[in-house]
Amino acid sequence: MVEYIFARPRRQTSLSAALSFSSSPSPLLRSLSRPASNSNKMYTSMKKIHKDKDVEPTEFEESVAQAFFDLENTNQDLKSDLKDLYINSAVQIDVSGSRKAVVIHVPYRLRKAFRKVHVKLVRELEKKFSGKDVILIATRRILRPPKKGSAVQRPRSRTLTAVHEAMLEDIVLPAEIVGKRTRYRIDGSKIMKVFLDPKERNNTEYKLETFSAVYRKLAGKDVVFEFPVTEA
Repeated sequence: MVEYIFARPRRQTSLSAALSFSSSPSPLLRSLSRPASNSNKMYTSMKKIHKDKDVEPTEFEESVAQAFFDLENTNQDLKSDLKDLYINSAVQIDVSGSRKAVVIHVPYRLRKAFRKVHVKLVRELEKKFSGKDVILIATRRILRPPKKGSAVQRPRSRTLTAVHEAMLEDIVLPAEIVGKRTRYRIDGSKIMKVFLDPKERNNTEYKLETFSAVYRKLAGKDVVFEFPVTEA
């Protein structure tokens, strides 16, 4: 027979008792234990970033969400447009040397609303993340090909090729793609040249190297972005 001896617990305050009740406190208790400034930051971040269930935003993602919240509350040109907008994720990507890009994924269903304010929003975000190019990309999911003999049809928009093409169009915004050309190297590898509409040259020319780095990182493909040469 095993005897169990129960020691009388010490009296605790309500907060300390709640904290000791579970080794993994709830988000509410975690926020109570944080300084007020961090608690406020958490609230604003949660408002402007929606992650998958049980996935905590990174510190960098919180800083991007905070930037969105600040613009919504201080920028009169963007205030009404940003009210219902939020992001899914954010990450930094190395471009060259010390140059970095901020890649922000936004909900697919909100992509049109983001495009409406794309130029203004990107300009303001690049001010907040000084020295870094900002790229907005809609979140898209790739579906595996259905099993042989399956009656399930996979939408073309969910294929690897379609998602990569759509991603390419998002990366170069506000410019539009006016042409593509594939070049084959001597070693058998290939590189794609993408030509952009010169109308948006002023808004995109400084980002051409960034476009290539971001697409290579996300799609694993080498792409060179150029503007078509026009005859005088």
